[in-house]
Amino acid sequence: MKPLIILIVAFLASLLATKLFLGNIDIALAGRVAMSIMLLVTAIGHFAFAHGMTLMIPEGIPFKREIVYFTGIDEIAASVGLMIPEFQNVTGWLLIVFFIIILPANINAAKENIDFVKGNTDGKGPEYLWFRIPAQIFFIAWVYYFAIYL
Repeated sequence: MKPLIILIVAFLASLLATKLFLGNIDIALAGRVAMSIMLLVTAIGHFAFAHGMTLMIPEGIPFKREIVYFTGIDEIAASVGLMIPEFQNVTGWLLIVFFIIILPANINAAKENIDFVKGNTDGKGPEYLWFRIPAQIFFIAWVYYFAIYL
């Protein structure tokens, strides 16, 4: 829920900023800035809550902590790539793949009741997916629209 709130608030602030500083509303830029901000915030979680995030990764997958750190770095790189016009398209496609690849970790977290912040199994459980899966689809659509389509 927090990443979605960050995305929407950052988008509204970016719309206002483009109007104030550029003289007109640049919806595509505002959309990319908002996604970049959201990715930077979620990347912080990969380092601040690494233990809990390793619990989200399904059993049998090795190098869990390394994967968590690597995906955090990926999110930082994507946030930069979205802001460079020559890279925004390829970054958009890679982000879409990224959002699809991380979905099994979110499904596993719901099945195992993982609370990645606390690093325990007191999480929300399967009802978490009623929000997470539509949010993931929304993020994919957002990236497609603002980084690829526009």
